[in-house]
Amino acid sequence: MVFGRQRKIWKKERKIWKVAKGVFGLFASAGLLFLIVIVGVYFYFSSGLPQIKTLEEYQPPVVTTIYSDDDHKIGEFYKQRRIVIPLKEMPDQLIHAFVAAEDARFYEHEGIDVFSIARAFFRNLEAGRIVQGGSTITQQVAKSFFLTPKQTYTRKIKEAILAYRIDKHFSKEEILFLYLNQIYLGNGAYGVQAAAQNYFNKSAKELNLPECAMLAGLPQAPSFYSPKAHPERAKERQIYVLTRMAAEGFISQDEATEAIQRKITMASKPEWFMENTPYYTEHVRKWIKAKFGTDALYTDGLKIYTCVDIKMQKAAQKSIEKGLRALDKRRGYRGPLLRLEKSEIEPYLQSLKKERGARKLFDGVITHGVVIDVDETEQRIMVRLGGAVGALPFSHMRWARQQAPEFSKETKTVKALAERLAVGDVIQVKLKKWQPSQGQWELRLEQKPNVQSALLCMQPENGHVKAMVGGRDFAESQFNRAVQARRQPGSAFKPIIYAAALDNGYTVASIIPDSPLVFENKELDYTWKPENYDKTFHGFTLFREGLIHSRNIVTLKILQDIGIDYAIDYAHKLGIDSHLDRNLALGLGASGVSLLELTEVYSVFANQGRRVEPVFVRRIEDRSGHVIYQAENEAERVISPATAYIMTHLLQKVVEEGTGWRVRALQRPAAGKTGTTNDLNDAWFMGYTPRCVTGVWVGFDQGRPLGKNETGSRAASPIWLDFMQQILSGKPQRVFHAPDNVVFTKIDAETGLLPIPASDEVIWGCFKKGTIPKRHTRSPDQITHEEFFKKGF
Repeated sequence: MVFGRQRKIWKKERKIWKVAKGVFGLFASAGLLFLIVIVGVYFYFSSGLPQIKTLEEYQPPVVTTIYSDDDHKIGEFYKQRRIVIPLKEMPDQLIHAFVAAEDARFYEHEGIDVFSIARAFFRNLEAGRIVQGGSTITQQVAKSFFLTPKQTYTRKIKEAILAYRIDKHFSKEEILFLYLNQIYLGNGAYGVQAAAQNYFNKSAKELNLPECAMLAGLPQAPSFYSPKAHPERAKERQIYVLTRMAAEGFISQDEATEAIQRKITMASKPEWFMENTPYYTEHVRKWIKAKFGTDALYTDGLKIYTCVDIKMQKAAQKSIEKGLRALDKRRGYRGPLLRLEKSEIEPYLQSLKKERGARKLFDGVITHGVVIDVDETEQRIMVRLGGAVGALPFSHMRWARQQAPEFSKETKTVKALAERLAVGDVIQVKLKKWQPSQGQWELRLEQKPNVQSALLCMQPENGHVKAMVGGRDFAESQFNRAVQARRQPGSAFKPIIYAAALDNGYTVASIIPDSPLVFENKELDYTWKPENYDKTFHGFTLFREGLIHSRNIVTLKILQDIGIDYAIDYAHKLGIDSHLDRNLALGLGASGVSLLELTEVYSVFANQGRRVEPVFVRRIEDRSGHVIYQAENEAERVISPATAYIMTHLLQKVVEEGTGWRVRALQRPAAGKTGTTNDLNDAWFMGYTPRCVTGVWVGFDQGRPLGKNETGSRAASPIWLDFMQQILSGKPQRVFHAPDNVVFTKIDAETGLLPIPASDEVIWGCFKKGTIPKRHTRSPDQITHEEFFKKGF
């Protein structure tokens, strides 16, 4: 009986064991099959995957940075705004914030977090599509460097394989270094350093806890959670990150609460390109692109050290704005910007207030306003400036006469306020002074100039271009009139002709008859009768007077004598690269040249006859700090020191006695020449001191007249003067030093010969040694041998 029961138990146990063996075998087979599948999938998807060793030489596209002459950043060029920094320059709170928000088990897993993958798998099954990734930081690195962002299971498998390999090959710190420098964080910023600058205007190492959490909340959806575009969403995401940091033990709950309550100030994205030196920076950009290529410019992280002086650049822009506004006012008032109906005034003012935002009004600001009252009795106009009010007195708008036709002598003055402005007019005004007793601003009527100007300043000894402004407003027009425009220089070209003559036998005392010239072309049925600007012929004229007083006829006769081909070759030798027409009009500046070229020419006179190519870039370094370009400042002797100095002496006299008289207000040694075209389309002043050479051009892009009497002296030299006064303020005076082979002697101002006691006017002449006049001026009572017999004595 017992034996029978025992036998039944054995049979039952054998049956259970058999079933267990079967189940075990089934699971073992399934496990083996699963392992085979996993291995097969691994090898299938592993084939063709990129080598992760390439990450060892991490050189992503980074920002190319441009610096001024004192090594301050003035510009950036990039396709991806990324600034790579080592992990040690990132605060621990920043690293912890990203880990807590993106991959809490980062330090525990081997590149793949199975729990996160499983959670995401079931979530996606439930949704019927991929809605959650479950990616680790290491997987994000793999995706960013090696894969596309497309959401597919195939890509996820490859991503996991690469992440595992990356985790085995690199340390956790190295992975974080790659991740935090590579990740896109919105607002054009790649990596935490660029993001810290864009959002908070500080470096990553300066970020506080709330700012760190704000950045760490961005990787999931940078645009959706942008703190600039969507501050509410960004705040919610920041709270999530701080909560995760507290839960993971990176910070305490009190620290999280304090950080949540702390206000964050967002900074505007730095506008490096537009802020200080747009025309200069754009010129450098084009030069770098042509010399090194597009990829080097936008991705190689070059460091470009330029010659630009930011203070001088700002002074140039200020002087141009001041000069053009003065010129524009001399032309008269073009009228209001808009004319509003009464029902439109309030909505416009509200939009103006909204546009201005938190920006405060202060003395000197030029802004828009709306006329709300015209009071003829009080001789003032009341203007609303958004939320503020201002009074525009009649005395501050007298210039606003109706624009007269070009060259008209008529100057209509404003006699009544209502002649020019009415209620509802949108006008431009300048805030002169706040009047607290009346709670309003004192205003001056302004208008935006439509004329253009360019200025270029360089150091003659080394060619360093210290300032360049290519137009009134880069935002409106990127055309660089200092480099790209070819305009007629007028009389500013004459010093080239006179320098060529000095090297062809002329002296400052040479006599040239200022008498009528007539040129006929019978084939074209054309007759040219050149005139002086004052429409007068001056008879026998000293060479020096021809330049000092800009005599057209004298210049043309000199050009006739020395030859057009000789003059053209001479101009090219001094720095003119543009094509020059082979005709006598060349002497009057009828061939177009650039401001850069003409400035280079005048620098030869200032540099004692040596020509130096204009230099915009001093040196360039690659991302590793190796110098790949260094400017060479080799000066080439193109004319003698004596010729250069005599030209400087004559151009000083242009300032002291001639058309450059306004520049005397500089009250220090200066040489220069005005330039005006016959139709008053272009106005120039080219001048220099022993420190720097500066050229100014003024004109309309359309090539129309500037207006009556708007010569180089009136339209251009005030801009030159204002700029030079700013940049030379507080600096000691320097003088032009004469070379050894130059001598001074007194000459008769009328004959150019050595003076006698009876000479009416005696002046100092500057000569090369051996060229001083040998003869004395004839006495009034002295007659020649020919005159003796002719008169029958």
